[in-house]
Amino acid sequence: MSKIHNAHLERTAYVYVRQSTMTQVQHNVESQRRQYALVECAQEHGWANVRVIDDDLGCSGCGHVERQGFETLMADVCQGQVGAIFAIEASRLARNGQEWHRLLEFCAIVGTLIVDYDRVYDPRHPDDRLMLGIKGTMSELEISTFRQRSQEAIRQKARRGEYYTRIPEGYIQRDDGSLEKDSDEQVRRALELVFAKFHELGSARQVSLWLRQEAIHLPRRTSPKANQIEFVPAMPWLITRILKDPTYAGAYAFGRTKRQVVLENQCKRVVKQKRARPEDWEVLIHDHHESYLCWQEYLKNQETLAHNRNQLGGTVRGAARCGKALLAGLVRCGRCGRKMRVHYGGRRPGRRSTVYYLCFAPQREEIGKQICSLCGGVTVEQGIVDAVLHALSPTAMEAVARTAAALATKQTEKHQQLEFALERARYEADRCQRQYQAAEPENRLVARTLETRWNDALQKVEQLEKDLEESETPHKPLSCAAQATLHTLAADLPRLWNHTAVSPDLKKRLIRTVIKEIVLYVEKKTIRILIHWQGGQHTELSLRKRKTGEHRWKTEERTLELIRQLARLLSDKQIAAQLNRMNIRTSKGHAWTRTRVGNFRTVNDILNYTPGERQARREMTIEEVAQKLRVSYSTVQRMIQRKQLPARQVCAGAPWIIRSADVATRTPSSLSPDSQALLFSEDI
Repeated sequence: MSKIHNAHLERTAYVYVRQSTMTQVQHNVESQRRQYALVECAQEHGWANVRVIDDDLGCSGCGHVERQGFETLMADVCQGQVGAIFAIEASRLARNGQEWHRLLEFCAIVGTLIVDYDRVYDPRHPDDRLMLGIKGTMSELEISTFRQRSQEAIRQKARRGEYYTRIPEGYIQRDDGSLEKDSDEQVRRALELVFAKFHELGSARQVSLWLRQEAIHLPRRTSPKANQIEFVPAMPWLITRILKDPTYAGAYAFGRTKRQVVLENQCKRVVKQKRARPEDWEVLIHDHHESYLCWQEYLKNQETLAHNRNQLGGTVRGAARCGKALLAGLVRCGRCGRKMRVHYGGRRPGRRSTVYYLCFAPQREEIGKQICSLCGGVTVEQGIVDAVLHALSPTAMEAVARTAAALATKQTEKHQQLEFALERARYEADRCQRQYQAAEPENRLVARTLETRWNDALQKVEQLEKDLEESETPHKPLSCAAQATLHTLAADLPRLWNHTAVSPDLKKRLIRTVIKEIVLYVEKKTIRILIHWQGGQHTELSLRKRKTGEHRWKTEERTLELIRQLARLLSDKQIAAQLNRMNIRTSKGHAWTRTRVGNFRTVNDILNYTPGERQARREMTIEEVAQKLRVSYSTVQRMIQRKQLPARQVCAGAPWIIRSADVATRTPSSLSPDSQALLFSEDI
């Protein structure tokens, strides 16, 4: 008795086509042909309308991957549009029990048949349902067995250190399966340069920026196991991959990640989890092959990379960022243990230079964030800098020697990389020339292509020769005077630290090199600092906390007294002009203005000059004395110089002050008793 009825034929027959991986899609073509041939099989059974669903080509059916084609099939089944589902075997529809039995349940409800090469199954019949259930279970068991068998073989090979999913750049695999360094010197030098610059800069992004600035490219394989190398611009992800690969430390590692199946939106998902600690890896074999760096340096690089992840918040120090705060990321609150933030204050938003370290501790949600600790950065940073300079003073001379060697190395790094690139380009040009000469001249289709390649290679050689000539600057050893200057600066570390050529970024890297963490205890009158050095030692400092309104920008006492005296004689504008003529600057090194003089008077409680104040004290200026004595301005000046008229002056250039009582008893020496003042008419 046939299981196919007219009700089935009136609906559409669906042919489900699927292969698990893209490799199968590209190479297992016969399996695709068998699945697509089910269209003819459906037509032979009497279906006129046949639809093919092949959206899931390259998707696994184990239930870990979302299959859009299978969901479309399920939706049409639930709507009663599917008369039969054609598949060459049950593993094509599903390799997990949850999706397989869900399909059987809905097919039994709406009366949809399932057809393969063996027979036609009706899920409503108990015998067919049992057979379909067995086939689904066998399909699920089959993939589990295959996976377990292949994974155990991989683990067994990895325990011997012979399993590789990818050969890192800088290594080649021998015939016996072992690794050795690449014979290409340019590849090796480029990788060594990456590790050296990371040790110097401490940031993968900074290494990438430096390499791109110097136009130095890095090697990359064209495929995971191919021996062909191409040089590409340095990208941060490429730098990070090189730094995180333990192969460059001479170690063989397997099982650095693990897969875990989780439920997400009622579906199984495979989640990859990284095992950061080497002791958690499944296989770790030290001294497996020749290395580019030692294992201890590799571990130090991993710690630096982990602390550079600013998105992790207070659990890490974070990378050194822009700004004047030298201790950003290193300071932790001693009261609550949270990482303290950096706040810049100032009147101008674009030029805020005042540094504060503060910690927010949320007490209650309805109140919001409350300030747990707050302190100025000047006192704390100065105390830390003094401690660092004191700790580094015994190694100052050794640091100078390393600096001189680093300067010589830096001048030759780019030149050496260009030489390697030029040597490779010349080899490629010679190779293209040999290919062109070996071709038959009559075969113009091939000869034209080879000629174009040869011309391109020659142009690249010419460009590299030009770049090499422009960058060719022979290294000059340091002169005796330069060496003496370096030794002098090394002997005086505070002077070297405060030199204008030393950038804040360099200071941050130096501090992070020797200090692991700083704990601040902000008390009422003092600030206690606990310094955790990289070597494991600890140092405790106690600093006096600044009072309210106290700051580092303090004007000299003599300038304060001078302004106090000038304020009794001149206005703010005249005082600013007088101070600028005397080349006196503010505490921040700025020129005086009327506003700055006014602010200074307000802070120091100096009253402003009011008109009539001098007259109330019965004091006169030279102009007023000359008018009273009916003499010229220069005559009064001459009387003052000859000490015939007592007068005082606050400072050089300030107006002369003469008492009215002294003017009443003085007579100019140039006047005789019979002389009279010469008066001119206003009409002249």
